[in-house]
Amino acid sequence: MSRTPPLNALRAFEVVARTRNLKAAAQELHVTQSAVSRQIALLESYLEKKLFRRDPRGMTLTQLGAAYAEQIIPAFEEIARASESLDQSDSSVRVRTPTSFAAKWLIPRLPDFERQYPTIKIQVINALPDVDADYDRDPVDVSVVQGGENWSKANAEVLFEDEMEPVCSPAYLAVHGAMRPSGLLGHRLLVSRHRRRDWDDWLTATGLGHLAAETERMTFGVSLLTWQAAIDGLGIAIGQLPHLHRDLASGVLLRPFGQPVRRRSAHYLITPSPSRQTRAARLFREWLRDRIADDLTLDPSAHRDLAADLAVPDAVGRLTR
Repeated sequence: MSRTPPLNALRAFEVVARTRNLKAAAQELHVTQSAVSRQIALLESYLEKKLFRRDPRGMTLTQLGAAYAEQIIPAFEEIARASESLDQSDSSVRVRTPTSFAAKWLIPRLPDFERQYPTIKIQVINALPDVDADYDRDPVDVSVVQGGENWSKANAEVLFEDEMEPVCSPAYLAVHGAMRPSGLLGHRLLVSRHRRRDWDDWLTATGLGHLAAETERMTFGVSLLTWQAAIDGLGIAIGQLPHLHRDLASGVLLRPFGQPVRRRSAHYLITPSPSRQTRAARLFREWLRDRIADDLTLDPSAHRDLAADLAVPDAVGRLTR
């Protein structure tokens, strides 16, 4: 048999024990003093214990009541803290994202989000997101992932498609490709370990594979390091155009070939079902889509429709536009 007392009676006891004043307790609970007294009597009857002494001066805790209050008052304080923590979830967004997207796209734009929503805090979790994340269990509100379309436990919407193209620094182009850009392919190719197929896919799509058949390749652990190596003149890298929007706009990197290739993959925003999204997460989602739309408006040539451009073989040999 449960020994949990009626909660209204327990709450009345907690307030009276904390305030040590029946009138103050009644005001806090928005009821009459007699209603508070009835709840205390109900609790004492349920517990079969005397918790208060009644005298002309009011109600004072018995020794047993005082000991009970030492445990009940902290319990209600803990309930209040737990409830406040739910409110805090509406003032922060935990974003799980790969390093490359965080460093090259998201972080440079976060000051704009903070200007628009100064009370919402963004926590960037640097990790390869799990597309089957359990948003009730995992410490994340939204995820940015790259891949196909097989999402089983969450909502997915395309942010931008995977467009790639060789990029290099202006100085590197001046030394190795001044006469013709194809000459660059005879020099060092910079490769990201997690995107090893990029160069081969691009060379196949453009029909330039024969020019790089014997070319040295330098491999880096992540795309971010590969692009930095290109900026510093170590070679020519394959760049994901949406990530390099600012580097290309500022002239830090150049697109010597002007032949982007679109693969059958994209960056997706993964979120829980709308009913389980916090207000802060919804605002972040809307802001993210607006900023991506701004990028397309500012530089449509970098992300144009490539239906008439280059075809890339997918994993089963079909041509993917």
